[in-house]
Amino acid sequence: MNRRTHVVLSEQLVKEIDTLVGSRQRSGFIALAVERELVRRRQLKALDQLVAWDEKDHPELKQGAAKYVRKLRREYDEHLEKATGR
Repeated sequence: MNRRTHVVLSEQLVKEIDTLVGSRQRSGFIALAVERELVRRRQLKALDQLVAWDEKDHPELKQGAAKYVRKLRREYDEHLEKATGR
């Protein structure tokens, strides 16, 4: 069910919308844009409610993820070298 409402938009915004979709499609365009924004905001809210990353739980990354990954690769290469004798 649709409901009429009064929304105030700048003249420039209305012109841009009308140029893009035409004045007879303005309401549909605005409704779609609002629906998409509501979905985006709900997703952001859901992400905020998840357990956030806490640096204290990952002290190995204190020097940066790239440095940590290089260390892991170096350790893997050393292990492989010992195991294969290369």
